[in-house]
Amino acid sequence: MWKEFKAFALKGNVLDLAIGVIVGAAFGKIVTSLVEDMLMPVIGLLMGGIDLKGLQFQYGDTILKYGAFLQTIIDFFIVSFSIFLFVKGINKLKRKEDPKPEAPPAPSKEELLLTEIRDLLKQRQVE
Repeated sequence: MWKEFKAFALKGNVLDLAIGVIVGAAFGKIVTSLVEDMLMPVIGLLMGGIDLKGLQFQYGDTILKYGAFLQTIIDFFIVSFSIFLFVKGINKLKRKEDPKPEAPPAPSKEELLLTEIRDLLKQRQVE
């Protein structure tokens, strides 16, 4: 069982996935800080100093925090757009690195001989 686990854990796909999760978590923290600490204060200033997280509606004992919900939606769109741009940039770099596929090799002497025999057999069938 240990050998099977070791083979599974050391496969390239599993390691790539683990690295992706770790980098993704770190990237998510960076983007979240960008949104909360840089963008939302500017958006709040542009909207007349409104803090979206503070917007709420109270009816009796019930409080509807619609501002926090709007903040989360805006965060989602900014984070998803940032990730989209990141993935797009990575894909662009990947395309530059990928070598162009080589032309198929010329047929060997055996393949040429077999092709010639095939063509002769087809010709005899037609006649």
